[in-house]
Amino acid sequence: MRREGGGGFGRRRFLFRRRKYCKFCEAKTQWIDHKDMKTLQNYIPERSKILPRRISGNCAKHQRDLMRAIKRARSIALLPFTSD
Repeated sequence: MRREGGGGFGRRRFLFRRRKYCKFCEAKTQWIDHKDMKTLQNYIPERSKILPRRISGNCAKHQRDLMRAIKRARSIALLPFTSD
């Protein structure tokens, strides 16, 4: 017996994904301010972990700068180390 409609296991759908880009490069940002909470909070989810580069879309240079800025903000108590 053959099934109609077939959503079989062998079928794969490839969706078009937009290419991620570095928002800091696009804005031509020279450095990332550790006191700019709006910008930093975009890269920290609920669990207070820094988003990796493959998810955030940042270039390597700005990802390093972002990491340093978040760590500085945590050390002066502007950002939490963990979520409650």
